[in-house]
Amino acid sequence: MDKFIPYEKLSKKKQRELNAARRGTWVLNPVTRKPANPKAYNRKAARNWEDDSNSVLLSFDKI
Repeated sequence: MDKFIPYEKLSKKKQRELNAARRGTWVLNPVTRKPANPKAYNRKAARNWEDDSNSVLLSFDKI
């Protein structure tokens, strides 16, 4: 029978093995997700502005 050792006193290698074994049963991804900042510059959106069907070039010419 193995001797009980508190988690804090385990070696880093043993702690990683124990954590990996516990993580293997997770159903959901525990990484916190948050929506993108709407005020931040988005290169993808800026690059594709010409592809947008709603973008119309207006020209005000004097006749």
